Amino acid sequence: MFESVTMTALSSALDGLALRQRTIANNIANVNTPNYHAKRVAFEDALAQSVQAGSGSTVATTASSLEPTRLDGNNVNLDTETLSNIDTVLRYQFAAQAVNGPFTAMRSAMRTS
Repeated sequence: MFESVTMTALSSALDGLALRQRTIANNIANVNTPNYHAKRVAFEDALAQSVQAGSGSTVATTASSLEPTRLDGNNVNLDTETLSNIDTVLRYQFAAQAVNGPFTAMRSAMRTS
């Protein structure tokens, strides 16, 4: 029951979103570091392909942002990072609730029996 493609995909999504949260935090921490280039985490396309292939398992990748830099060579945009963090937190909460669903149903079933 817990080894389905859906559960594997949700687990991969949680891993990717957690990496994205750590990466955003690192970008924000380096907002004033000269020549620092923001990093971006990607996994959604690979995850979709993996689910279509029947696996659901994928690994997130990190790449440097290609956004233009400021005069100090840094390209971290605090507004972009903040919005990305909010989006990531909401997605993480949604995926965590989806993972928890079967366990909640099982707990409820055990209480009523």
